[in-house]
Amino acid sequence: MLIRRAMLFAVCATVVAGLTMAVPAVAAPSSAEDRASARLDALRAGPDGLAEFLRAFPKGGDLHNHLSGAVSTESLIRYSVADGLCIDKATLTASAPPCTATQRPASDTNTDKAFYSAVLRAWSMEGFDPNGPESGHDHFFATFGKFVAATDRHKGDMLAEVADIARRQNQFYLETLISRQGSAVRALATKTGFDADFAVMRRKMLDGGAMAKIVTAAQADTDADYAQFDAALKCGTPAASRTCVFPKRYDYQVGRATDPEVVFAHLLLGFELGQVDGRYVGVNLVQPEGDPIALRDYHLHMTMVGFLRKLYPKTRVTLHAGELTPELVPPADILFHIREAVEIAGAERIGHGVAVRHETNAAQLAREMADRHVLVETPLTSNAQILGVSGPEHPMRWYQRFGVPIGLATDDAGVSRSDITADYVRAVTEQHQTYRQLKRISRASLDHGFIQGASLWRGPDDFRPVAACAGSVLGGANPGQRCKQLLHDSPKAAAEWAQEAAFRALES
Repeated sequence: MLIRRAMLFAVCATVVAGLTMAVPAVAAPSSAEDRASARLDALRAGPDGLAEFLRAFPKGGDLHNHLSGAVSTESLIRYSVADGLCIDKATLTASAPPCTATQRPASDTNTDKAFYSAVLRAWSMEGFDPNGPESGHDHFFATFGKFVAATDRHKGDMLAEVADIARRQNQFYLETLISRQGSAVRALATKTGFDADFAVMRRKMLDGGAMAKIVTAAQADTDADYAQFDAALKCGTPAASRTCVFPKRYDYQVGRATDPEVVFAHLLLGFELGQVDGRYVGVNLVQPEGDPIALRDYHLHMTMVGFLRKLYPKTRVTLHAGELTPELVPPADILFHIREAVEIAGAERIGHGVAVRHETNAAQLAREMADRHVLVETPLTSNAQILGVSGPEHPMRWYQRFGVPIGLATDDAGVSRSDITADYVRAVTEQHQTYRQLKRISRASLDHGFIQGASLWRGPDDFRPVAACAGSVLGGANPGQRCKQLLHDSPKAAAEWAQEAAFRALES
């Protein structure tokens, strides 16, 4: 089954074999990979041709993707209309009906183009003026509170849209962030209270099956998501979308700008889910890193994650860290966030990591990250929009010089009004990445994904096939028996094999 799925994932890439582009004449390269590299180099100066080429380029997995921020703003507005929501005239924040005198029905967006445009701009970066009174950082993060009510009943619809976009963008895996059972978790945390002894606090939250009931409810929510996903894509019917079998997993996201007992309870739920439900593979901390509460409790949060990580070995850890600039926080708060995420919390991946060069002994930290194979999830577009960091100011190439693995990501493509292809274009035009560097980035984003199963590769960031597949043509239609067994047993290896098939198609 997984081999059939792997071949299916590769279908979307086969169209590149017939892709034609007008490029300047170059000397005949010595291999298929050389020819693809020469084509990319010839297209660097032409943004339209470059985008076309990179749209067809296999782009691994999206490992840094917030589901609510990834879905298109147009869909969020449509959900608001379908659910009869109200939108505040001043703040443009959506809420449940009935509408008051200070609100308008969301359905007014169907007939009032100016109102529709205002909502679109308030809920995304559409038309944002970086020279206006509001910073990109503040506008970006403010969007979520404005549209959150529109997401309540549509998690499966959102997952279907975002997974379908990833597949059509020639990606092979989606790891998206979501939270569950917020009210129940907060109630349990409030009842339990904070205890500096994490073992005691955890035991209180587990006693009497209180957390177990929340885990069961979260799994039921997830079942409903997947049913809605299947319905949206007509899965199980003759009209089923190819996205029905696209590999997707959840990372459990925990808001960091709240009471410490609530943060701990959400972390505990995320770690518990990762042990019992294969749809959940990791945990992450979200919300602005420079929020006063997040700054105050940063070390505490890292200690919490490190404590729980040791108790729940199946649940993996990726953390937003270093999503900062000196303008956002006091000088002392930009010196240690990435280091503590790696060394105390045990993060296997870091989200953003933009502030790394401000950390104490940054070069040593980068070497440590390379030795530990800690990948940096790098959403170039949102880093530019939120932090104003791009081009040579961005640390992507600095990380690469130390051997730190990079995975390009979208972060919140709906809010950004962007897609993964745009980030690959930025990687070429702003970060001067070569074809082989892009290929390594693409492979790394699958290799470092938390999807279950053994890798196709010999070791972390060592992109030579394992012994079982060493004698087979990578991405070929007829792998050897041992390799075929690996692809059958491992969702990760199957996704990686599908991507290699797509590279073969592109390079041919």
